[in-house]
Amino acid sequence: MAEKTKITLEYIINSSPRILYPYLLEPNDLAQWFADDVLYHDGIYEFIWDDETHRAKLVSYKENKVVRFKWIDDEPNYFEMEIIQDELTNDVALSITDFSKEENVDDRKKIWDNSISYLQSVIGA
Repeated sequence: MAEKTKITLEYIINSSPRILYPYLLEPNDLAQWFADDVLYHDGIYEFIWDDETHRAKLVSYKENKVVRFKWIDDEPNYFEMEIIQDELTNDVALSITDFSKEENVDDRKKIWDNSISYLQSVIGA
């Protein structure tokens, strides 16, 4: 299997962590911005894009802070979404950690840019 490149992105989100967090964890909320549909059964999330299903397990989370999903069919890769709040300004950012083949990194970044833009419109940020 080809080695993948780690991608780290950060986006300013005009929302409180309490409002943002369910959109990172709850299947119905994830389906509003992240995938065409999201199903959850027995600890496994099924993310559906263009009639293609990708399965992931929630491997760690901290309420109003971070979620990490590990792809079941793409060991050892994962993706993580972390809410970062500046202690002085209270500004909220969403940090994304993902992996992609080197030749797909720019496309993967564009997908995240579009997804986060859509998330911001969904939550009114």
